[in-house]
Amino acid sequence: MAKIEVIVGTTMGGAEYVSDELIALLEEHEVTQHLEPNLDEIPQNGIWLLVSSTHGAGELPDNIQPFAQQLVDQKPDLSQVKFAICAIGDSSYDTFCQGPETLIQSFQQLGAASFVDKIQIDVLDENLPEDTAIAWLEDWKDQIN
Repeated sequence: MAKIEVIVGTTMGGAEYVSDELIALLEEHEVTQHLEPNLDEIPQNGIWLLVSSTHGAGELPDNIQPFAQQLVDQKPDLSQVKFAICAIGDSSYDTFCQGPETLIQSFQQLGAASFVDKIQIDVLDENLPEDTAIAWLEDWKDQIN
């Protein structure tokens, strides 16, 4: 059984809904969802699953911006963290799925390693973004130990 921290960046609730669906598939693991992520409350080891939309001009949603700033200010050692990214966006914007990119850069600079290839879900192409996210998770969830 793995410990998985699900870090959610959402503005209108879509990314939260996708994260809920992913969590349902991870029932054999110890999963904690962070809707108002605070670095001080998230273990700096194990697997971090980031599910985040992009807001405005390629920015992170308001609820996750303080977490992003904590990473910059505190510079924690994340060498014991493996991460997976589910980015959700709208390809009609030239900043499609750019919000989570800032966190990917921070994670890597602080020593975290990508566990699987990220997924970018275009809400213009997907009627049910959660279905695409579920298929992505199904492809690699057996690798979690």
